[in-house]
Amino acid sequence: QVQLVESGGGLVQPGGSLRLSCSASGSIFSIGAMAWYRRAPGKQRELVARITSSGSTNYVDSVKGRFTISRDNAKNTVALQMNSLKPEDTAVYYCNADVRATGWALREYWGQGTQVTVSS
Repeated sequence: QVQLVESGGGLVQPGGSLRLSCSASGSIFSIGAMAWYRRAPGKQRELVARITSSGSTNYVDSVKGRFTISRDNAKNTVALQMNSLKPEDTAVYYCNADVRATGWALREYWGQGTQVTVSS
């Protein structure tokens, strides 16, 4: 039905930047909120940033001022610009979206995850 595909992860030095992108494809009728989560080694998954269909955003405190979430409703994409990266940002980052596929009820979809490693 619907797939979320992330890209843009990798290895970066502390203080560096990365931009994650996520594209939703399939029989999409509408998309509600989109978000980025992450799971660091030995830790629970946490919500990093979320953006509603109207553009309202919220962030976990640890990334405020450093990360920016944005979306392109026409292209069904969401991005996460990550600046001033710290080693503690190292994690697998997952794209998440509330999607109503054509003929289906609204449900939550997840991407496969992309690794972000911040290390010197």
